[in-house]
Order: sequence, then C-alpha cells, then structure tokens
Amino acid sequence: MADHNDFGKIAEDLAADYLLKNGYKILLRNFRYQKAEIDIIAEKDNYIIITEVKARSTDFFMLPQEAVTKGKMKLLVMAANQFMQENNRNQEVRFDIISVLKDQNGALNIEHIADAFEAFDAN
Repeated sequence: MADHNDFGKIAEDLAADYLLKNGYKILLRNFRYQKAEIDIIAEKDNYIIITEVKARSTDFFMLPQEAVTKGKMKLLVMAANQFMQENNRNQEVRFDIISVLKDQNGALNIEHIADAFEAFDAN
C-alpha cells in the first residue's frame, strides 16, 4: 500500500477516535455506493453525521478541506441518501469535514468543520 494510503487510513482512524471522544456514535465506516464513499457515518443529537476526512502532509498547495469539491459533495449527498434509505432512517443529515494536517514537526492536527456544507451546495 502506498504511503499516502497509509496516511489516509491513519487520518480516518484519528478522526473516528476524535468523534468518539466528543460524544459521537460511529455507525459505519467506508460506506460505498456506486462511485461514492463516505468515510465515517456517525450519530449525535439525533443527527446523522456524514463525515469526509481529508488529510494532507502539507498545506503548501491547499488546506485539506479545500479538496472537497462540488463533485465530491454531490457524491457524498448521493451516498448519504442511499444510506438513509437502506437503513430506514429519517433523521436530519449533517455534512462535516475533518481535516488532518501534518505540521513541520510531524504532529497531526485535527480540525473538525461541523456543518461544512448543505446538500443543496452540491448542485
């Protein structure tokens, strides 16, 4: 497995631990539907939280969260709709981004952007 894939897996594990420590219940990880993948599906305060984890070893070109494009948002919304339908859920859905960025000392910094976008932003 390539180093960037290892770093992505580490970032997802870190994000899941962060969510658990902050009172979220992890329902599912790496939910796939067609071309879409949701990194983490969690629940808190009667919301279903669709979480995209973005990791970068540097912010030289862009911040990790800036890599969530309209196309990615559209795929996340499509997959979220499928998850809700398959699991007969009728709660409100929130879309979050967790950014994991390595600093110059190699430490990993987490930024949780709650309610990062709305489903209609993907249109």
